[in-house]
Amino acid sequence: MTPPRIVLFGAESTGKSTLTGRLAARFGAPCSAEFVREYWDSHGGVITATDLDAIGRGQAAGEDAARALAIATGACATFHDTDLLTCTIWDDLLFPGACPTWARAEAAARARATDLFLFCDTDLPWAPDPQRCFPDEAGREMCRGVFLEKLEATGARWTRIHGVDTEREARAVAAVELLLNRCSSR
Repeated sequence: MTPPRIVLFGAESTGKSTLTGRLAARFGAPCSAEFVREYWDSHGGVITATDLDAIGRGQAAGEDAARALAIATGACATFHDTDLLTCTIWDDLLFPGACPTWARAEAAARARATDLFLFCDTDLPWAPDPQRCFPDEAGREMCRGVFLEKLEATGARWTRIHGVDTEREARAVAAVELLLNRCSSR
């Protein structure tokens, strides 16, 4: 059986990166990072529409590497700090009309293959970061709506992750354990 694919999904500043690391450590499973962070840093904080193809390919490669490692090691799952679907959302928000066609099609296929999305809600306090775009309440609510709408359109299984610190992590752990129990009983 292929290890379940679990994606931490949601607007910026919702704790996805932290939670991905914690879940991967707790379950002894590989994870993939949000590729655009590395890309941003290596390009001096400047991203243009011409970079979207490379960003999408880098994100997909990281996801694939984590998945391959999970299969090779017999890990119980893979955890992904965002995914290619997230890349398409940001492409549309920041560079309307510039999302690579292949990325949109591949993102849809990967979303259908995702066993569980953990939708990280915007109830955490905003954490300033030069890569973030929508710090005000209206911007955060707009992003939340866009991500939730896209998630619901996938038809995939998802769980809302909210609360702070241990409460948030406990919700995520419970959702993952439920998925893993379902998978093991098949």
